[in-house]
Amino acid sequence: MTTVVARPEAPTPPAPARRGRRGRQDWSAYLLFVPAMIPILAFSVYPLVQGILLGFTDSQSGLGAVTTFTGVENYVRLLDYDLFWQSFGIGLIWAFAVTIIQFVAALCLALLLNANLWGQGIARTIALIPWAMPPVIIAIMWRFMLHPTYGAINGGLGALGLPDDTNWLGTAQWALPAVIVVGVWAGMPQTTITLLAGLQGIDDQLHEAAQIDGASVWQRFWNITIPGLRPVIVAITTLDFINNFNSFALVYVLTAGAYGTMLPMLFAYNEAFRYGNFGLASAMGNVIVIVIAAFLFVYLRAQAKARTA
Repeated sequence: MTTVVARPEAPTPPAPARRGRRGRQDWSAYLLFVPAMIPILAFSVYPLVQGILLGFTDSQSGLGAVTTFTGVENYVRLLDYDLFWQSFGIGLIWAFAVTIIQFVAALCLALLLNANLWGQGIARTIALIPWAMPPVIIAIMWRFMLHPTYGAINGGLGALGLPDDTNWLGTAQWALPAVIVVGVWAGMPQTTITLLAGLQGIDDQLHEAAQIDGASVWQRFWNITIPGLRPVIVAITTLDFINNFNSFALVYVLTAGAYGTMLPMLFAYNEAFRYGNFGLASAMGNVIVIVIAAFLFVYLRAQAKARTA
């Protein structure tokens, strides 16, 4: 009788140490991340921190000017600075008016561009032209068009037998409405293209099914188009409001803030570079950021509740 002896199993070799390799891989990822962070830290984060800190000082222009820490003195001063809050009110009127009118006009244009009409590609190209123009060029062009003597606007009104001597940018009655119109025209392309992309993302079968069920054009618009565009609408109106409230070049070239068009950014600019009060101007900038962030927080929270309702 043969006895079978079981062979002992070979010991399992220990698992290779991977901690060191994984650690080296993590460091390699961080090293690849550094070149992208350097310009962000240098040109975005550092100036932002400097601007925030500057708002707590009495920094002024001039060689040899001594800067000292003043705490919240600038912010206390702003509480009684009526001219600044007047500019803030003008800025809110400007931002809300341009954003709302711009959205309505852009939505109408996007609906037209989304329809199967002749010349659709040409129309889309033309709609993008203002987007390709710098704000300064847009402002100069509109200044010529709105000139009270030889402007194209008054010339067209005169040809129709209407008053043709309106000083659009030189009176408190017309300056802000005229600037709002220019702001709407300048910002429409971005809003239009964004809404057009959202419209093309809505399934056509939903409209076809609703049409078969007897839904009217208006019912399909409110029950299919608007709900399908809701995320796009929230995103684009938020971005437009921020851009419009922080607008500077367009209004600066058109009116330089005169005749009731002094936006908060223009006011802070004048405080810093015309009067040399860098600390107070930085405090104004900080207040602007805080107030706009509060408005956006309320708006986005309301939109989130509407989506979950």
